[in-house]
Amino acid sequence: MALALTPRLGAQEPVRTAVLIHVTDPSGQSVSHASVRIVPGAEDSHEKLETDDKGRIALQLKPGNYAIFVTVPGFRKATEHFEVSAGRDANAGAQNVVVALQIAPMGSPTAIYPKDSLVLSAELYHEPVAITPEDFRSLPHVDVKVHSNHRNVDETYSGVLLATLLTKINAPMGKDLRGETMTTVVLASGTDGYSVVLSLAEADPEFHTNQILVADLLDGKPLGKNGPFQLVVPDDKRPARWVHNLNSIAVRAAQ
Repeated sequence: MALALTPRLGAQEPVRTAVLIHVTDPSGQSVSHASVRIVPGAEDSHEKLETDDKGRIALQLKPGNYAIFVTVPGFRKATEHFEVSAGRDANAGAQNVVVALQIAPMGSPTAIYPKDSLVLSAELYHEPVAITPEDFRSLPHVDVKVHSNHRNVDETYSGVLLATLLTKINAPMGKDLRGETMTTVVLASGTDGYSVVLSLAEADPEFHTNQILVADLLDGKPLGKNGPFQLVVPDDKRPARWVHNLNSIAVRAAQ
């Protein structure tokens, strides 16, 4: 006996919108061959984008929020955020997004940050952010209990989740952490030059249950000689990635 099978209808593909990216210099002139990155990017493509001879890139994007990052030698790195709306009138033509570049200053002076600051940086996503101990204390804190094998005691660290800090520099998290961004790493360094590397996914609560913490208190008291900040990775069997005197957190593309 033959069975009649009814084909299953898949989820309807979201309608895409035509988006025209236009990169200009400060005078409004088009900038050709500019390197462009869109986050989130297309799921089926990892090609690097580049503006054409008229300084433009034409894309078809799903509705949602996007960030665009543009790099051109001689100009400051530029970041723009835009939204592609659902139900846009097809007769309205392409949605235009203009990125106006600024001339980069000659030379690269060394940045000077306040004493004991924790400097967050993500070259592709945001300018560096310096957080002083006073600023840090005003951020939402959580407690994490760990067992110290060295001292054979239970300890409670209090601080700010690494994921919370990374949002301050627009690091791709949650739904934006996919595709090529999955190779992104976090480099945490102390004042003595000791550095460790974590994958960005380890810090993302949507990927990992481990509560990686930047602590400023131990059992309710300042960290003393290990402070003012310390990276705490509770699920590590060995505390080799617990960076004392933490002063830098950098988000980078894996080499």
